[in-house]
Amino acid sequence: MIRTLIVDDDALTLELHRDYLARLDGFVAAGECTGARAALTAMVDRPDAFDLVLLDITMPDGSGIDVLRALRARSAAVDVIAITGVRDADAVRQMAALGVFQYLVKPFPFAVFRERMEQYRAYREQARNTDGEATQAEIDALLGRATGAIVLPKGLSTASLERVSAELRADGPLSASEAAERLGMSRVAVRRYLEHLVAAGVLTRAARYGTRGRPETEYAWKRAGAPGV
Repeated sequence: MIRTLIVDDDALTLELHRDYLARLDGFVAAGECTGARAALTAMVDRPDAFDLVLLDITMPDGSGIDVLRALRARSAAVDVIAITGVRDADAVRQMAALGVFQYLVKPFPFAVFRERMEQYRAYREQARNTDGEATQAEIDALLGRATGAIVLPKGLSTASLERVSAELRADGPLSASEAAERLGMSRVAVRRYLEHLVAAGVLTRAARYGTRGRPETEYAWKRAGAPGV
């Protein structure tokens, strides 16, 4: 289990994020803090108690940036996901420089929270399973937070992802069945890759009408300048 410390000065936000974590496999809320000082104390006094921190930035007794800076000064290796209402570009740059894994702006729906946490879980699995000399794909996955590479869930391969992506770029929009036939893969497998690319914000999903029965889902590569790109 990924032991998670939730840090936020708002009681309702603490409760919400605790409930969100409880709905995910592989995560457990191992502690809660309502201020910067309490968070720093908890992590300094128990350096091995937490794997991940969901860290607010603006708190009455200090900044999440200062908390993370103090942790890095102590060589603390705990991972951090910033969850905050702060949109200031300088704050984002400072958190990125201090090695924050993700930066989530409140408010957001559970689906977004789940996606980012699953990306983090996949990153940890990749780090645990990579030993000895790493391939370029493994290096990209381990540094995905910095390079923009998509961290793949368990069961998906980089090579197949690239094949599916190339097919959609060249000949999309396509349904999962059409892409599977072209690629010589099963429809179920192709659909997993397509849905993963939708979640990553690379593809769009839409209903295709004009045939009898239920409408078929088709996938298309996002155009440059389209919303969300």
